[in-house]
Parts: sequence; structure tokens; C-alpha cells
Amino acid sequence: MNSNEQAATVTVSADSSAPMIANIQAGGKAMVLDESSIETGIKAGPDPYDYIMSALGACTVITLHMYARRKGWPLERAEVTLQHGRVHAKDCESCEDDVARISQVTKRLRLTGDLSVEQRARLKLISAKCPVQKTLAGGIAIETELLED
Repeated sequence: MNSNEQAATVTVSADSSAPMIANIQAGGKAMVLDESSIETGIKAGPDPYDYIMSALGACTVITLHMYARRKGWPLERAEVTLQHGRVHAKDCESCEDDVARISQVTKRLRLTGDLSVEQRARLKLISAKCPVQKTLAGGIAIETELLED
């Protein structure tokens, strides 16, 4: 990380009494992530992929509004619906087996406002330029350090 970049710190913990529920501290706010539906069938909160899709969706609509405002375009509302799934990687050159699967996100945009066909097409292209999408598409290097208790 460059010294000029601010590191976003998120702290996540889970206890043995409820190991499928994670407590999150991010941006000065508390959140809960719940994977207990795997065992109980009850989903008391978002799962990890819900949070990833939420981050992508929020970044997308904010990026669209920032761009439209800068251009003076009449974008009244931007809505994105996201679906995450695993699909067969037929063209995967480096896959070790024939049943390799990759993550795929389907992003559906709904743009409200008196926008021209050209403006709508441009906003669709701009939606792919949000920082979260760039991060997800580009891959992430993860370095793990083990801290002493």
C-alpha cells in the first residue's frame, strides 16, 4: 500500500457460542453477518456475499449519480439489482479439473430520469468503473499475519 493511501480497518469476531455469527466493526458502526442458515435454516442477517453485493451495488449507484451530476444529466434515481452465482468455467485455461466454477455477478440497472438513449448507454459503461467493481474484477492480494493473543 502506498503511504498516501488510507487503510480501511474492519474488525470481525465470532465466539464459540455462536460461531456462525460474526460481529463486525466498520466505519464506526456495528454490523452482524450471519451464516447460521447453513445449519439452522434461519437467516438472521446478511451473509458474506450479501455484503459483497451490497458494496458493489452501493458503489455503482453512487458512481452513476456522481457522473450524471458532473455532466448535468437528469438522473433522478439509479437502482441496481445484483445476483451472485457460480458458473462452469468452460474457457478456463488454468483450471485443474473439468468441473471448475467461477463466480459470476449479474448486474441489472434501472435508471430513472429524462435521459437520452446515449446517456443511458454511457451510464451503463460508467457503472463498470466504480472502484469496488474494479477491485473485484482485478483481483485482491491478501496477506495474512498471525498476531499473538
